[in-house]
Amino acid sequence: MTGSKTRTALLAGAMLAATLGAASAQPLTVVELFTSQGCSSCPPANANLIKVKDQPGVLALSFNVTYWDYLGWKDTFGRKEFTDRQVTYEPSLGHDGPFTPQVVVNGRSDGVGAAPGEIQSLIAQSEIAQSEINKGRAQGPELSLGQGKVSIGAGKAPGGGADIWLVRYNRGVVEVPVARGENTGRTLPHANVVHALTKLGSWNGEATTLPLPAASGGLSTAVLVQAPGGGPILAAAAN
Repeated sequence: MTGSKTRTALLAGAMLAATLGAASAQPLTVVELFTSQGCSSCPPANANLIKVKDQPGVLALSFNVTYWDYLGWKDTFGRKEFTDRQVTYEPSLGHDGPFTPQVVVNGRSDGVGAAPGEIQSLIAQSEIAQSEINKGRAQGPELSLGQGKVSIGAGKAPGGGADIWLVRYNRGVVEVPVARGENTGRTLPHANVVHALTKLGSWNGEATTLPLPAASGGLSTAVLVQAPGGGPILAAAAN
């Protein structure tokens, strides 16, 4: 009886370890919030991103855009390349042009992100979709960061190859007082603010290793392997 109980306990432990291992091996869900300090509709979406930023398996990023700067407040984190990234997404997502707030999940689906629980719902939907993709053996390449390099495994790349993006972001929450524009007098929280976006190169399906420049200013690093033209994110890793 004791031996049977021991075997049962060992089996249960092995099954738990396998489950935990499978969970840790799941790809990151990339949640991009396009936001602006000059947009009065954005604070609820900012708050929703804060709620999911520490969720296991989620890479939450705030990209501040520039097209609301004309209202009298120049976004302190806004960059043209972030606006360009959002604009590139819109045709494949079925939109005529950019808007804020907008949440894009894994480059495949989007929403406004301002309603309670909306970002969490988008994440759940994306994870279900990713599970179906994995059943079809179309999952992205293995991707890892370490020892000053980016390592990408072999796999099936889109026609023309995939883009490799380097993202530098400030992990955590920062509060920004806004003195002019639609949010005059408010202090707005931002989660995981992106400060730089750089294309490192391309991935053509072969195993690839690229040098990873050292981060400065205490910024964290993420790397995205993404189909070109605002296509799906095939793999993501962060340190």
